[in-house]
Amino acid sequence: MSTSLDSDAGFSTIRSYCWPIHRYELKKFLPMLFIMILICFNYSILRNLKDSIVITSSGAEIIPFIKMILLPMAILFTVIFTKLSNHYSQERVFYIMISFFLGFYALFAYVLYPLRDSIHPHETVNWLSSLYPSIKWPLTLIENWSFTLFYVMAELWSVMIMQVIFWGFANEVTRVHESRRFYSIFSIGSNIAAALAGLSAIIFISSDMTFGLEQTILVGSAAMEEAVWEQKLGWIMGLIILCGLTVIVLFRWINKNVLIDPEFDEFHKIKNLATATKKKKKQSLRESFSYLKNSKYLLCIAVLVVSYNLSINLVEIVWKDLLKQLYPAKADFMKFMSYLTLCQGIVSTITAFFMSKIIYRFGWTFTALITPITMMVTSTAFFSFLFFKESLGPIATSFIGFSPLILAAYIGFAQNCFSKAAKYSVFDATKEMAFIPLEHEVKLKGKAAIDGVGSRLGKSGSSLIHTGLLMFFYRLSDSSPYVATILLVVIVGWIIAAKSLGHQFNDLVSPDENQDSESASQEEVSHAFIEAKAKG
Repeated sequence: MSTSLDSDAGFSTIRSYCWPIHRYELKKFLPMLFIMILICFNYSILRNLKDSIVITSSGAEIIPFIKMILLPMAILFTVIFTKLSNHYSQERVFYIMISFFLGFYALFAYVLYPLRDSIHPHETVNWLSSLYPSIKWPLTLIENWSFTLFYVMAELWSVMIMQVIFWGFANEVTRVHESRRFYSIFSIGSNIAAALAGLSAIIFISSDMTFGLEQTILVGSAAMEEAVWEQKLGWIMGLIILCGLTVIVLFRWINKNVLIDPEFDEFHKIKNLATATKKKKKQSLRESFSYLKNSKYLLCIAVLVVSYNLSINLVEIVWKDLLKQLYPAKADFMKFMSYLTLCQGIVSTITAFFMSKIIYRFGWTFTALITPITMMVTSTAFFSFLFFKESLGPIATSFIGFSPLILAAYIGFAQNCFSKAAKYSVFDATKEMAFIPLEHEVKLKGKAAIDGVGSRLGKSGSSLIHTGLLMFFYRLSDSSPYVATILLVVIVGWIIAAKSLGHQFNDLVSPDENQDSESASQEEVSHAFIEAKAKG
């Protein structure tokens, strides 16, 4: 592989790691980077919020049942996205989707949550639970329906806004030779966003500001604690909405000031062509899935996405069940999860600095295998302590001073941190690179099917496994040996699919490598000439 293909020529060693971006690329790259950072910032906060609200209110056992709802909701939103894409431009679809999500978050924080005691049917559900104790968990979903709905919409932000819409846009305007550099910085940006999100949430939660609540509610009471949490929820959600509106402004700017350049004529022609051909034949969700069925390449990408989401959720639900026992209050749970997000962001950022060089030196396949191997090693450590905590717990307590429960929670903390850090630093970037060599139509519809439904299929699949096991084992801890066995099988399949996809990716990229290298070199020479002329 030539250096010109990766456009590393002219960079110092340090800059090739930290900022391998040419000056003429900044006009396109910087707004895309800030959009990615803000979207990831929002999701990092939303992810911790949904867990804090739902787990402390309903218990970790409710999570598998909620995630079973996510699959049909993801399918519904994918259908909506497909319909909107057949009627509107890519730019307008972005505005519609992000505005809908921001509107719901505002509704939840400022209307539904303050009215939770009035709109949640506690008495009715308690009466039904006494009559039908076997359906306790589905009834809990109904009892706290606004919390359930918020959990679903927070998860769908990641799927629809970050995965489908942003990455779909990025893959359209980024070339293969640019992606090797751009996407590594995107990974760094998303990881920095996660760290900033964790730090911001910690600051909000740790703040002593109560804005006069102590004058109306008894200090130290449960009502005071809940009122303070509600107030801080409003401030946190206001920050999320502000970031979302900034994303809209940046996306508008890049469409009006960057995508009008001649080099993006092809992008505009593709959009115009899609608008023109929609009258002849509108693409349906079934047609999107037909790309997966008829393409081994897309099927391998789908296996990667499903396997990751299946694996991380199989472990995470067991761990969060332990965590609730340590932190039953929403604010405390949120603060602990925010520390986890902060650590994930730091580890991911450090790793992402080396991602482009790892891909360049070791290839796509090696880089794609980092995530499943990390998942296997860290999950083995977590479940090993969980299974043998009776014998290992007293030893650990005597040396470290922590109880077995605290130690298990922090081992799970490390497992979650390193697994998600690998996902954010290398998994997302390698997965998105795999889409780039595909044709436009296959890329758009196949990506919508994989990211819109594949991730939900993995999470819903893990929930189905947990709900099935809970029918035989009342507690999550009792079913953990079976969870660990299923996890091992999934990770082995994930590794096999990654190796197969790596061979196919190299076959697709290699024939065009020389052409891309030549065009990249000519582009760099022309821009260098323009810059030199401007200086001279």
